[in-house]
Amino acid sequence: MQRFASRLRSSQLRSVFRPGLFRAGLGALLFLGAAALAGCAGTGEQAPPPQPVVQAPPIAVQPPPKKTGPAMGMTRDSAQFYTPRQMQGRPLIRVALLLPFNSSRADVRALSTSLYNAAQLALFEFNNPNILLIPKATGGSAIGAQNAAMEAMHEGADLIIGPLFADEVSAVAPVARGANVPIVAFSTDTTVAGNGVYLLSFQPMADVNRVIDYASLHGINDYAALFPQNDYGNRVRAAFEQAVADHGAHIAAIESYSGSTEGMNLPVQRLANYGARHGALLAKRAELKKAGDAQGLKELEKRDTIGDVSYQAVFVPEGGARLKALAPLLPYYDVDPRKVKFLGTGLWDDPTVQREPSLEGGWYPAPPPEAHAQFVARYARTYGSTPPRIASLAYDAVSLAVALSSKPEGERFTAQALTEPDGFAGVDGIFRFLPDGRTERGLAILEMHASGPVVVDPAPTSFGVPPSL
Repeated sequence: MQRFASRLRSSQLRSVFRPGLFRAGLGALLFLGAAALAGCAGTGEQAPPPQPVVQAPPIAVQPPPKKTGPAMGMTRDSAQFYTPRQMQGRPLIRVALLLPFNSSRADVRALSTSLYNAAQLALFEFNNPNILLIPKATGGSAIGAQNAAMEAMHEGADLIIGPLFADEVSAVAPVARGANVPIVAFSTDTTVAGNGVYLLSFQPMADVNRVIDYASLHGINDYAALFPQNDYGNRVRAAFEQAVADHGAHIAAIESYSGSTEGMNLPVQRLANYGARHGALLAKRAELKKAGDAQGLKELEKRDTIGDVSYQAVFVPEGGARLKALAPLLPYYDVDPRKVKFLGTGLWDDPTVQREPSLEGGWYPAPPPEAHAQFVARYARTYGSTPPRIASLAYDAVSLAVALSSKPEGERFTAQALTEPDGFAGVDGIFRFLPDGRTERGLAILEMHASGPVVVDPAPTSFGVPPSL
């Protein structure tokens, strides 16, 4: 603990985070240097969020007193706002962090803890001792999130960061709106955005547009795609079809698959036109055998199909273990990655899939990797583990709150401030909130290689035009 505190006081740590810029107009405002404060809260039987792994002066971490009774109403009495004893007399800026710390799912609880750790890391690295972070447990349900939001409003939250899931965001939105408090949420479902809800997430539509734009600029006009049979797959499919149409290109084949490995085989076979191409090979062999062409037969003996597929690229918006199960099926059914470009989304931005041989040479969009790698290194030094990919969203959300807190009261978290056309920059590159609550990001295009992904088209470093819907 003492070692970490001394690191915070060193100029070396403060100079590590260079991408943290808040752009306003043509100027730039640096996300400021390092201090930390946090509070924990729970209501009723809700499990409180985990205690911070790291603490640093001058603010000690202390949970607020537990409330009892029914869920809080929308009354905003400043005399009742939560103020830790050691922060009495300060002009506090209260930021609620709503996450499913007490979810029934172990993986969701672990993700929530990682997001919380990243949020704390931002507070430790950015200097505004008047910011109070108030975590709230949502349980991963709409009613839990709504109750957490009502309690946060009662305790004086000026901004809500989170929740994680779309149904939670929908439930929290009217509560926050009634108190004129904006939400910076982590859901990727754009149907819950707008009217005070801003989605700081990696949204599928942006990924699709970026990778199809890059592929089209490189002469790809004929596409195929494989989509999972779920809500994400449906949304990505709609974005893909629109992006291909916008570029005047052609979709030669589309298939969808269920979650099981068995459910992937037949769709990939159909996408590869394997039956017809294998049948053509058998017919050719029969023809050569009848003609007594031993040399021709020898040339075909290691072949499984004849003829190419009718597309130049195949889009595979999948990630993790399912991508590692799905991707090898394509070359297995003779979709040759040396002839057909494999395309993905930001789900490919995952070290566990980046050595998959069938993805070699494939393209996918992602934030610029350098700043994110620095964030991962700092997180690992602080907490002793590698954060999940989306943990950086919590870091950037808190960094954004710190940057905007330098504005006068009443101007900090307004729609005008949040939708600044020049946007913001953080560990995931530049981003800006659009008036409808969606996020526009500056994404790079990366190419898969066994030695690690390579940036083949850098991310932009600024937004050159006003945001559009």
